[in-house]
Amino acid sequence: MRKKISEADDALSAWDKSIDEDNTTWLKGIVEKYGWPTISDIGPDGSQAAWLLVQHADHDPDFQSQCLALMHALPKGEVKPANIAYLEDRVRVAQGKPQLYGTQFYREGGKFAPQPIEDPDNLEKRRQAMGLEPFSENQERVKNYYSPKSQPL
Repeated sequence: MRKKISEADDALSAWDKSIDEDNTTWLKGIVEKYGWPTISDIGPDGSQAAWLLVQHADHDPDFQSQCLALMHALPKGEVKPANIAYLEDRVRVAQGKPQLYGTQFYREGGKFAPQPIEDPDNLEKRRQAMGLEPFSENQERVKNYYSPKSQPL
């Protein structure tokens, strides 16, 4: 759905933000009742789906931070490390801090670039530790995925 919207002529106004808000409300109920949805509890697909919902809960940065802390506290193997990396960067960027893993980008006019990155000399080591592809490959993939008309990442 997000890809379709990103191809629209007026992508920012085409996206119905209530979708993210409704999904966040639903996920909050799950997290309050059961904690973070783990791979062993709901499988890799379910855990991935929960992460996608919180990753796009930008209207509720406190909830994103709460979920990130829950994910960090889980034993290894209960959450995909790459999901932690993406959410970590999302939370840091929202807080005005540089990202750690280089997963968050922006487009302004004709310029497409990553949000500021902390300690860029060690970026590839951090990405590798979280199971992420090399930054240059990710940057090219993201750039190619989003058309010039797309919404900011």
